[in-house]
Amino acid sequence: MSKDEDWKSYLTEEDKKILSYLLNVTRKYKYAYEQSSDVKIAQLWTALIEIQKQLEQMNKLLGKLEEPFRAIIEVGEAEKRKTIERLISEIVKPTDEETQEATKKLVDSLMKF
Repeated sequence: MSKDEDWKSYLTEEDKKILSYLLNVTRKYKYAYEQSSDVKIAQLWTALIEIQKQLEQMNKLLGKLEEPFRAIIEVGEAEKRKTIERLISEIVKPTDEETQEATKKLVDSLMKF
């Protein structure tokens, strides 16, 4: 690669779009990074600021989604247990305490899958 060649030409189209997006986003910091003795490095730092903000927003959103998903999983697990218990009881038809205990162990074992 010669010094005259643009390094960005070696990026994928998707990466070029990401770079373009980051450069556009950092424009709001233009006054700040133009005050730097190394404008390019300062612009990189402002891009990192934007990436960190987006990461924090994503983590906040994931935090809000975590509790409902846990509830869904708990309901699903309870329904799974009921279904397994019903199917095993129909197959085994436990009549005494010993077969009822064996059925319970079988259900517990199947719940691990």
